[in-house]
Amino acid sequence: MTDTAASPLQDAKIHLEIFNPTPSARPASREPRIALVKMPTELEELVEFLHHGNIQIRQIAAENLVGYSDSEVSLFKRLDMEPVRDLKLLVRDYPPIAKNVLTMLINLSADGEILKYLADDDAFLEVLLAKITNPQEQNADDIAMLLANLSKADNITRIISLSRKAADDVSTSKNVLDQLMDCFVKGAEGTLNKHANYDYLAYFFADLSKTEEGRSYFTTKQDYDSVVPITKLLVFTEHSSDIRRRGVASTIKNVSFDVKSHPMLFDEDGADILPYILLPIMGPEEYPDDETSEMLPDLQLLPPDKKRDSDNQIILTHLETLLLLTTTREGRDKLRAVQVYAIIRECHLNVEDEEVREGCNRLVQVLMRGEEGEENPADIEAMAKARADAFGLEAPQGRIIEGEGKGEDERIEEIL
Repeated sequence: MTDTAASPLQDAKIHLEIFNPTPSARPASREPRIALVKMPTELEELVEFLHHGNIQIRQIAAENLVGYSDSEVSLFKRLDMEPVRDLKLLVRDYPPIAKNVLTMLINLSADGEILKYLADDDAFLEVLLAKITNPQEQNADDIAMLLANLSKADNITRIISLSRKAADDVSTSKNVLDQLMDCFVKGAEGTLNKHANYDYLAYFFADLSKTEEGRSYFTTKQDYDSVVPITKLLVFTEHSSDIRRRGVASTIKNVSFDVKSHPMLFDEDGADILPYILLPIMGPEEYPDDETSEMLPDLQLLPPDKKRDSDNQIILTHLETLLLLTTTREGRDKLRAVQVYAIIRECHLNVEDEEVREGCNRLVQVLMRGEEGEENPADIEAMAKARADAFGLEAPQGRIIEGEGKGEDERIEEIL
């Protein structure tokens, strides 16, 4: 009969029980200085178990180290990142171990040095990509969260042009970003992978769209499916997931910094972006017939129980996108023609949030100013009165001259 009391696992359990490493369960010490001296040594011993040959011991070590991955970062950077190297290998371990390991890496990637160490590793990146594009992967959402963090690294933009073997069950494209987009779109309701919804990839896309290369990808038709990627994201602006809506809204906003793409974004045969960013701003308010008749068709017959987005930061992001779309004369004319002013007026009246109201006011200032060479005193006076009635503010004076001074969009920062 085997003597389990002498097994390495039992030794590990005894070791763990001696110093009780769970932060919340650690008893108060009457000698805090002694405790502070002892704890790192004990934790360093625990970290050694990450590369133990016994799976149960690795699991115990991973479970007990999770709580320290955001408070004892230096512990994982010792011996030239040896613990982080162990964690990168353990991502491929059994799912329960891998889940704790991914949680640790998500926490640790907040450290700039560790972030670079992870993001620079092509082999590690391929491991993550192979796993997240596997429809049976149990930890796909954790990998999506880690990728969202890795997208903060300066050199992660290489993923935009990175190719790998096609993920047959997910995408026919060999382009990595295409594969991740297909995971995000097809997996939104758990239909691709019953363990995942891929929502956090929205944050990954938002960070990539801050770069010129990223914006180019999202606004360029892809060869494998002849679809412009940004159009795949637009349908999620009213999704039930706050995470998905927030990341998508930020991606749309960042893409809108690319002025040369505005015609495609406006075009009904292109992205047709306006309905998707105006609907989340709209609530159940009724509009006069003369305003309703000029609105976009998708906005004219909204149900009486229509709800405005519950996240004011998302509303603000959409307002900033609209402001970016006023960069050109064509954009301003388009927004005026489809009664965006009326929609913003109601948003200002019904959302009790100072940032949102300020965003509404900035957009209205642009829409209601006269254009160069078109100063009609009667029109200016009428618009000024309408604005004063709706917003309780003094009407702006002056006109917009194409290319003169700093535009409103230059005061907006890319987010996420």
